[in-house]
Amino acid sequence: MKDIVNEVNISFLSKSCNESFARATISAFVAQLDPTIDELTDIKTAVSEAVTNCIAHGYQNEFGMVYITAQIFFGGHVVIKIKDRGCGIENVKQAMEPLFTTGGNERSGLGFAVMQSFMDKIHVSSKPQRGTTVTLEKFIIRRSVKNEIQ
Repeated sequence: MKDIVNEVNISFLSKSCNESFARATISAFVAQLDPTIDELTDIKTAVSEAVTNCIAHGYQNEFGMVYITAQIFFGGHVVIKIKDRGCGIENVKQAMEPLFTTGGNERSGLGFAVMQSFMDKIHVSSKPQRGTTVTLEKFIIRRSVKNEIQ
């Protein structure tokens, strides 16, 4: 666990009502870095999109577990991994294209584009029938180093 300041792991059933739980939990965890309102909003929005993808696309019309690991590293580097063990993505590059969706008219196809616009880095790995992991990274502007010592 080199350079990790803190870490949290949560899992929950892929129900729509748990999307707000994930967003609130991860934002509360990241709050220890004293982020700006904009930084916190960016993270909450990206986490919401990733969790929604697990629910709407990963498990489609079934329930499964969503797993989130959030890590804080020295220097304000935040890494959040959102994972499902659902149907996976056949073509990740295509899925990340703006407006591409497998969700029909109900979905806009902007989830990955939104995540990319709010985070400093995003990586998606997926295997059909095995699931998808979205890794979100954000560098929080440091106003104080005291939080890293605690």
